[in-house]
Amino acid sequence: MSRPPYPAPTEADIAAVSEQLGREARGVVGIAARAADGSPAVVATSPRLPDGSPFPTFYYLCHPEAVAAASRLEATGVMVEYNELLAEDEAVLAAYGEAHRAYIEDRDQLGEVPELAGVSAGGMPNRVKCLHALVGHALAAGKGVNPIGDLALERAGLAHWQNG
Repeated sequence: MSRPPYPAPTEADIAAVSEQLGREARGVVGIAARAADGSPAVVATSPRLPDGSPFPTFYYLCHPEAVAAASRLEATGVMVEYNELLAEDEAVLAAYGEAHRAYIEDRDQLGEVPELAGVSAGGMPNRVKCLHALVGHALAAGKGVNPIGDLALERAGLAHWQNG
């Protein structure tokens, strides 16, 4: 079983993420995406935290600028628009379903957790619930993997952070 190709976090990375979050970073197994200045933007998190609890959010958005941008979008009600898009556009819904499967596949490479079977993040595969999770996935996976995450990054003015 291979791990996703994310560099293991350094002590400095863990300290930076802890500072970004305002609490101790837990279960970080890799840095899945970085901001232009090299600071962590998205961490890959173990599907089971050190205390044994299941943790479905494999790609966790941690960079304050990206977190704030996702929060601003959520406050504008854009999730209603994105849910309508899923309801109206079968191609986007199908791509979102593929994003859901890719997310689970990435997380399962670090160990399958029965409590998380079939669960991804952000409302995938058929609704938009949390832009933070979807933006984190889009930044980590690269352009073209998560259509709603891509749209949110574009609208937030953060598409230039994305690989691909």
